[in-house]
Amino acid sequence: MSLHLKSTGGFHQKFSEGKSTRVFLQRTSYFSTGQLLEMEMAIRGILFYTFFAVFTDVCQGTLMDCEEVRKVFQLKQIGPAKSIPDTPRTGSDLQVCLSRNLTCCTKKMEERYQVAARRDIQNLLQISSSSLKFLFSRNVAAFQESVESLVRQAENHTLSILHQSQRDLSSPAASAPVGEFFTEVALFILGSELSLEESSQSFFNALFPLIYERLIDSRLSPPYAECLRSSAQDLAPFGAAPIRLASQIAHASLPARVFLQALHLGIEIINTTDHIQLSRECRRGLLRMSYCPHCKALTSSKPCLGYCLNVVRGCLANLAEVDAHWREFVRSLETLAVRMHGELDLEQVLLGAHELVRDAVAHAQRSTARIHAQVQRVCGQSSRWTEPVNSVQHSTGRASDSIPLRGANRNTEDSLSSRRTEFLHSLRLYRTFYGALADQLCISELASADGRACWNGDDVARSYTLRVVGNGIKAQAENPEVKVKEADPVINQVIDKLKHINQLLQGRSIPKLGSLDQIETGSGDGNSGDCDDEDGCWGSGNGAVQRRGTVTKLTPENTNNHRYHHPQTKAFDGMDSGAREARSLPLFLVWMCVFVLLSG
Repeated sequence: MSLHLKSTGGFHQKFSEGKSTRVFLQRTSYFSTGQLLEMEMAIRGILFYTFFAVFTDVCQGTLMDCEEVRKVFQLKQIGPAKSIPDTPRTGSDLQVCLSRNLTCCTKKMEERYQVAARRDIQNLLQISSSSLKFLFSRNVAAFQESVESLVRQAENHTLSILHQSQRDLSSPAASAPVGEFFTEVALFILGSELSLEESSQSFFNALFPLIYERLIDSRLSPPYAECLRSSAQDLAPFGAAPIRLASQIAHASLPARVFLQALHLGIEIINTTDHIQLSRECRRGLLRMSYCPHCKALTSSKPCLGYCLNVVRGCLANLAEVDAHWREFVRSLETLAVRMHGELDLEQVLLGAHELVRDAVAHAQRSTARIHAQVQRVCGQSSRWTEPVNSVQHSTGRASDSIPLRGANRNTEDSLSSRRTEFLHSLRLYRTFYGALADQLCISELASADGRACWNGDDVARSYTLRVVGNGIKAQAENPEVKVKEADPVINQVIDKLKHINQLLQGRSIPKLGSLDQIETGSGDGNSGDCDDEDGCWGSGNGAVQRRGTVTKLTPENTNNHRYHHPQTKAFDGMDSGAREARSLPLFLVWMCVFVLLSG
């Protein structure tokens, strides 16, 4: 036995020196020729089997089975586990995740992986924009709430000033027209299509019988009161106050309305870009980047940063085109907010509306004799007439400083101005949102950390060696991973809407509005392009801009039917209704002179 071991040890020594196996064995006298042949064949078989096992293991790597792939497939709810093969197979039927070696993927798995890759990127888009969308949604609700609160306080101011001017004025009788008017004011500011001029006139028409009863100190019959109400616009007991009130509120409401519409449009844009349609090239690129490594059982590998940037920048190339217009959108909102002061400050105008109502009542009191004569000519003699009450005691005392308001005092932190400032400060952080979106997704979510082995599209390596392209459609011409063929028409509509709202925010009148409806401007507007006024078309609060119309809110559900109208903002200097006729007479004479000269 010891001799046999010695011979075996000598065999290994000689074999390592490269000598022939048979020559060595023949030199030993312990084996016959037949035994030597059998031993030689056995050794060759052992060597061949060992080489085949090592070669197969090198070729398959970790693909001895597909158990890890199955676990991840189930964990991410990509599809049923039964669709995964138990052992690696050839991937001749695959279209994207091609491999020269064995693979754990089938054609059906590849289709499910592509669906999962598209779902993953859309989920990431929604997560990335969630805080921005919440910022807009929260401030839309906050602005609407502030406007409603502000209008309620203006209503309470007006009721109080009416009670102060006419202490025996029935509160329920006055509260109905006041409440109806300010309800329509709130709807107008929030975007409803109604005529504020008609609302103001209706308010003063309904107020006239109540005031007239106090002027003549007599109760009026319902038919007589109705005659007064229907004749109030012609009698003009309050002078030009109805038109002035509507003009002031409309002038101050215009920038507030556009500002609120911009917030609604911001939500619509985010919702649209969250659900962008991905091209076939993009879907294939995402599949190759995210799930083709799984076919090689590389379930924990992440793409290299450069590789990820090429794929995601190619997929989001259209969104990158929104960047310049989104930046201008943020700047335009800030510019408009700066202009909203003085007579363009909605808060200041609404909280001062009661002063105009007070002056209108005082004007009627000073004109009692004239009004009574006009009423008798139109409606006849009232059932009872007494000497007019002393109007001086009601009109000279300016007790508005001690008006007992029913509403709670407004907190300065809840004012429209403070809310705008807070909102714009937060929005400024998102001004580069669309331009940096692809990079943000790769750096924070998708790509492998620097210095780690990463997936480069073919295998796991230390780096990605191909060229990394920039953002935008033009830059994708050299993209080695995703080919961008044309612009997305949906994103083009988004850009058109941003261009439109930006010009509105800047106070420009627009001849063509792209995907949005046209602005209906008055014939006296005379402005078909950009404004020459260095202060912008919002004006400086002097009411010089003459525009007429109404506005509807932009909502995500109503994206193709938005109307932007400009409310009338004429200035009225006189409180007397005859002032308009007096101003129109010289203009008539001028036209007559022109006609005579031309005909001569």
